[in-house]
Amino acid sequence: MRRETRQISVGTVKVGGSAPISVQSMTKTDTRDIPSTVEEIKRLEYAGCDIVRLAVPDMEAAKSLGEIRKGVKVSIVSDIHFDYRLALEAIRQGVDGMRINPGNIGSKQRIKAVVDAAREKNIPIRIGVNSGSLEKDILRKYGTPTAEALCESALRHVMILEDLDFRDIKISVKSTDVMKMIEAYRLIAERTEYPLHLGVTEAGTIKMGTIKSSIGIGTLLAEGIGDTIRVSLTGDSVEEVQVGIDILRSLGLRRNGIEIISCPGCGRLEIDLMNLVSEAESRLDGIELPRPIKVAILGCVVNGPGEAAEADIGIAGGRGKGMLYKGGKLLRSFKEEELVDQLVEEIEKFEFNH
Repeated sequence: MRRETRQISVGTVKVGGSAPISVQSMTKTDTRDIPSTVEEIKRLEYAGCDIVRLAVPDMEAAKSLGEIRKGVKVSIVSDIHFDYRLALEAIRQGVDGMRINPGNIGSKQRIKAVVDAAREKNIPIRIGVNSGSLEKDILRKYGTPTAEALCESALRHVMILEDLDFRDIKISVKSTDVMKMIEAYRLIAERTEYPLHLGVTEAGTIKMGTIKSSIGIGTLLAEGIGDTIRVSLTGDSVEEVQVGIDILRSLGLRRNGIEIISCPGCGRLEIDLMNLVSEAESRLDGIELPRPIKVAILGCVVNGPGEAAEADIGIAGGRGKGMLYKGGKLLRSFKEEELVDQLVEEIEKFEFNH
């Protein structure tokens, strides 16, 4: 059962409550380079990203946010450290959300200025605590960035906002250590009602980062913890979105889209399965369906037909022959080279007829 949380709005995206779990990413371009940043965000939009975060290291970057906001549809969040003036400028430029830790931006007067501006524009604030950036006194207390230390740091920042009667908050307590990350989120989930942004920080390359994120984020989501996610990978930001969406699909938490399952291949394989799957993924990319469907792509004439029949739509091939299954029944047979064409044609029909 999913944890009950307060709901906030990041632009048009609802986070928390009964809202679908959203997928986030962060741009890797220089925010001051407006054309490149807009281009990257549009690629993220196309990949299915719901919220995009942008680094704001200086005032030039902050003043670029308005033009970027005009050029994209997705909700955007400014990522700011220490300088409250950058936060105020980001709000003026029309961002939909902000990641800033109030305890790091100076005097109570400065914090209040940011909070009042965010409240006026209905802009939520994400408190983002990482194992690599804990306060010195908390590190002295715990000796190392433990899950309890992450939780205490986050709650300290929450109290600052609550004392100013601001509660449009979401929280993240990220660590590069998967088990520590899981435990930190479990602790914060017990102690607050705010929505949680899940992630394994600095997870690594596409291979290891996908594994760590799938275990960390997936474990918590399976326990009902988490309202929005980001997979942090070294590489193309679009890959972060694709992995995030696949994590949600694997748990039945993505409401639309196509989940492709394919066999690993063995000595019985009689077709070029890797190229077949790659071509199918490319052809199916971007097709939106009214509900999630499972598509099986299998190359074995022994187990393939039975496994393909268990998917919503499936293809199996070998020995020059292709077979298409729908709803558990063999629909038709055809030449092997027609496998992807037949699959795409049937899915396009599914889009309009189901």
